[in-house]
Amino acid sequence: MRKQTIVVIKIIIWLLALVPVSRLFWLGFNHNLGANPVEFVEHSTGIWALVFLLISLTMTPIRLITGQVWQIQVRRLLGLWMFFYASLHILAYVWLDFNFLFDEMVNDVFEHPRILVGFTAFILTIPLAATSNQYMMRQLKSKWKTLHQLVYLIAIFVVVHFLLLVKKDLTEPFYYAAVLLLLFGIRVLFKLKKKMVMNKAQK
Repeated sequence: MRKQTIVVIKIIIWLLALVPVSRLFWLGFNHNLGANPVEFVEHSTGIWALVFLLISLTMTPIRLITGQVWQIQVRRLLGLWMFFYASLHILAYVWLDFNFLFDEMVNDVFEHPRILVGFTAFILTIPLAATSNQYMMRQLKSKWKTLHQLVYLIAIFVVVHFLLLVKKDLTEPFYYAAVLLLLFGIRVLFKLKKKMVMNKAQK
C-alpha cells in the first residue's frame, strides 16, 4: 500500500479517535452525563481504552489471514490511543472519584481485586507507550518485541477487570472476552500451522 494511503488512514484514525472524548466534553458542558457523571466518564473512557486495545490486537491476525502488512503500520497509533483513553480512565478515578486523596485511593486499590487488576494493567501500558517510537525500537532492538508482548497480558487483565466490575449482567464484558479469545485463537492456530509445516520440512 502506498505511503500516502497510510497517511490518510492514520488521519481517519485520529479523527475517529477524537470523537469519544469530544462527546464527553460536549455532554459534560451541557450537563448531560446522567445521574452519576463520574461513573459515566469512567465507564466511557475505560470502554474506549479496551476497544482500541482490541483493535490494535486485531492487526496481527489480519496480517496472518490476508498476508498483507500495511495494517501493522497503524498498530502503534491504535496502541497510543488505547493508552490515551486508559490515562483518562485513571485520571477520572484519581481526580473525580477520589479528588487526589492518594491514601484513600491506595487503600481502595488493595482492598478491591477489580481495581488492583485494572491498575496493574495500566502500569504495564506505561513502558509500551514510552517505547512506541522509532528511536526506542532502534535502542531496544530484539528486546522491543519481547517488551511489547506484554500487550497480551494487559488485554487479559483489562477484560478480567471489566468482568469483576460488572455485578449483574455480564453480557457486555463477555462480548469483549469473546473477541479477545478469538484473536488469541487465530494466533495460536497460525503458530501451530507454522510449526507443522516446519516439522514436515525437516522430515
